Amino acid sequence: MTLIRWNPLRDVTAWHPVSDLTSEFERMQREIDRMFDRFRGGMIDDGSASTWLPTVDIAEQENDYVVKVDLPGVNKSDVKITVQNDVLTIRGEKKQEKEKKGENYHRVERSYGSFQRSFTLPSSVMSDKIEASYDNGVLTITLPKVEEAKPKEIEVKVK
Repeated sequence: MTLIRWNPLRDVTAWHPVSDLTSEFERMQREIDRMFDRFRGGMIDDGSASTWLPTVDIAEQENDYVVKVDLPGVNKSDVKITVQNDVLTIRGEKKQEKEKKGENYHRVERSYGSFQRSFTLPSSVMSDKIEASYDNGVLTITLPKVEEAKPKEIEVKVK
């Protein structure tokens, strides 16, 4: 048997104000990021729970508004678009893949489940002329403007 001399200060590290505070701030930042990730992926505007919310871009163009929704892994048949009382609603479901026997998952981060996003439309949208297309996991909804809402150029005459 080998004897090891006991040193009471062997496992004690010196306190360093900069590195210790930095590591504490990094820990707090990770905790805040985790809370925001959980909130962003877990709540819908009306407060009901969801496991996944697709990201959305809305842009205004000269003749219409364009809504682009990222729906990777969602089948076109699993998406429903409705317009009622000037509210555009996109709902659907991203189905979870069946786990294969013999595969041992070490990490599962992809989210699945039903989703719903709703947006209030401006009164300048012709709701009967809305078009939607789906290509490579991106849903594009075109909302044409009424003629009165389109910008008009007026020539100024100088006398």
